[in-house]
Amino acid sequence: MIGYVGVDEQVDKDFHRARRRALLHRLRGWLRRDAARERLPSFDEAKGALVRWSQSYRGMRTVDVEKITGSVGRCKDFDDAFLPLKFNMARRWERVDRAYQQGIELPAVSLYKIGEAYFVRDGNHRVSVAKFHNVAVIDAEVVEIKGHLRTEVASSPTRRPTRAALEAAA
Repeated sequence: MIGYVGVDEQVDKDFHRARRRALLHRLRGWLRRDAARERLPSFDEAKGALVRWSQSYRGMRTVDVEKITGSVGRCKDFDDAFLPLKFNMARRWERVDRAYQQGIELPAVSLYKIGEAYFVRDGNHRVSVAKFHNVAVIDAEVVEIKGHLRTEVASSPTRRPTRAALEAAA
């Protein structure tokens, strides 16, 4: 905690600081003309690059937060650093941050694993708050996806496979 008057003020400041960081990331990407790089990777794109894939339940695991790099269906809500992009996310993000500040244990997140990358099925706000506070590990329920990289996707100049899909094929 930084030392504000109370938890509510701390939580409010944290969300605005996270939004400001997200804005700076987007601005940096725009200036570098690399806006696509600032986008949170999509699970559907990574899985779509695989052929003959299978999934298996791996159970509860402790996962390095830095390995959580994408999302299922929430790619437009967070940037590639899992910072919130929309103001209408404040209430939920602040509720999770408040629980973090008060030491309240939250439910485990639910993740898909492709190669060495993890994609959030459930718990995007929990992951966002954890990354904001530089938390090293998080409890997660993990489902692993294995498969082979599609050759037509790999050779297509118009659609590049994601980093996670390439790692999964290795």
